[in-house]
Amino acid sequence: MVALAENPKKRLTVQVAEIAPETTTIRSLDWDRDRFDIEFGLQNGTTYNSFIIRGEQTALVDTSHEKFRQLFLDTLKNQINPVDIDYLIISHTEPDHSGLVKDVLQLAPDVTVVGSKVAIQFLEDLVHQPFKRRIVKNGDRLDLGNGHELEFVIAPNLHWPDTIFTYDHKTQILFTCDAFGLHYCSDATFDEDLEAISPDFQFYYECLMAPNARSVLSAMKRMGELEKIGMIATGHGPLLYHNVEELTGRYRKWSQSQTKAETVVGIFYVSEYGFSDRLAQSITNGIAKTGVAVEWVDLKSADLQELQEIVGRCTGIVVGTPPTSDTAAQTALSAVLGAVKEKQAVGIFETGGGDDEPIDPLLSKFRDLGLTPVFPAIRIKEMPTDNIYKLCEEAGTDLGQWVTRDKSIKAMKSLGADLDKALGKLSGGLYIITAKKGDVKSAMLASWVSQASFKPIGISIAVAKDRAIESLMQVGDKFVLNVLEEGNYQGLMKHFLKRFAPGADRFEGVRTQAAENGAPILTDALAYMECEVLSRMDGGDHWIVYSTVYAGRVSKPDALTAVHHRKVGNHY
Repeated sequence: MVALAENPKKRLTVQVAEIAPETTTIRSLDWDRDRFDIEFGLQNGTTYNSFIIRGEQTALVDTSHEKFRQLFLDTLKNQINPVDIDYLIISHTEPDHSGLVKDVLQLAPDVTVVGSKVAIQFLEDLVHQPFKRRIVKNGDRLDLGNGHELEFVIAPNLHWPDTIFTYDHKTQILFTCDAFGLHYCSDATFDEDLEAISPDFQFYYECLMAPNARSVLSAMKRMGELEKIGMIATGHGPLLYHNVEELTGRYRKWSQSQTKAETVVGIFYVSEYGFSDRLAQSITNGIAKTGVAVEWVDLKSADLQELQEIVGRCTGIVVGTPPTSDTAAQTALSAVLGAVKEKQAVGIFETGGGDDEPIDPLLSKFRDLGLTPVFPAIRIKEMPTDNIYKLCEEAGTDLGQWVTRDKSIKAMKSLGADLDKALGKLSGGLYIITAKKGDVKSAMLASWVSQASFKPIGISIAVAKDRAIESLMQVGDKFVLNVLEEGNYQGLMKHFLKRFAPGADRFEGVRTQAAENGAPILTDALAYMECEVLSRMDGGDHWIVYSTVYAGRVSKPDALTAVHHRKVGNHY
């Protein structure tokens, strides 16, 4: 294992490792990347993994992100003369894996590109030049010689509609691109430290694979028809070798649980059109905070019967406006309209592709069919900013809360009367937590706050998973804890208790100043502390956020902290 090159400014490195006979990985290590598609927060960077399989003929499986252009291409040339590459296998066409396909085609003009029918169609729009191609279906094989017979597994929607897996019968390696991956950057080529990678493995599944749980199970059923899988060569993070059975078992368990969810929201959009993928992901993140299952459907490639079945079992639907000129997408949209039911929740977002279905007439159609719009139509007139993606997340949360409102009320009433009153005797202070990341700001009223340690000075805060501020309180994020004053808290409490529309400025009309960490300090607070999130523990419907405190001031030393007394324990 050798790091061949490095960019010290951005900490981009390239690592080469022999992982099996005649099989080499080129791993592009992005050490400092902390966001993926803007809304996907990363704690440990990420990698983009590519592979060379050498038989009598040679195949390159995937490329890398365009930010690695020089590093990756130099490394590839050190491993093989590009003109000797016979096949370029495209697991799927997302830019972080296919960003250098055009460069490889220029270096190897006679290479045959192998992919699903949808992938080849997408690639034509991506590279804008003729190329040799081979479209593969489930079970098709490609013999490279010397025992390296490749078998292809169609795995649509993991997490793009064009995805395929590739299985090498000689090495028993399954190349899966995004599936079974994780955003985790380290020098370790393999998954020997299961404890270290498990949180990121689960986070990755929840963000990208959970909305396609049925597709995960379908792909795993096809995987079961293969010979023994000795290694899973993923597109992100360490390759799975030491814990293949354990980690694939988790995927199966999580996906089975997801497909049995009582409440489901379907997101219907066109992948790779405008900003649809990232907008849909942001809305999904918001819905997932409420514990509601999500299913994604690409209108461009959806089976109409399956689409109608999904609509029928959904409590709510979200539609990303498809292009008016795409016949397949328009047919699928008509199928959605024909399958919806009265009293379903609905939300619509523009996708910014330049040929969007007009949003207002579409919303009127859903209203006329008896559906209830839960959030204002999201309009995209220019490249989305961080605040737009945050608005989408909050809209998703509103939708998730709306479709689970009856269940939430029932859960509150299920608590025994004596226990309910006893819990109500637990009191706490009153605080406003404020946070800022980039241009995105948020705040929430909190009372479940306590000092948790002396060395280091630390506090714990219980943050409901469906709070808007939750995504700004990941490990490493910084925020301000504002302490409210007894007898002088009603104005701030009333302001921050109200329900804000998605994307609304929570600080409008509130006097603030910026802390050193950038988060707003409330000018009328009794005291404030600047904090950094050190860890998070899953507390059921809350995250227990442990944070270190490194700065703070008091405005009125003799004043008292506001205290919150409850009567019952089933709500705040």
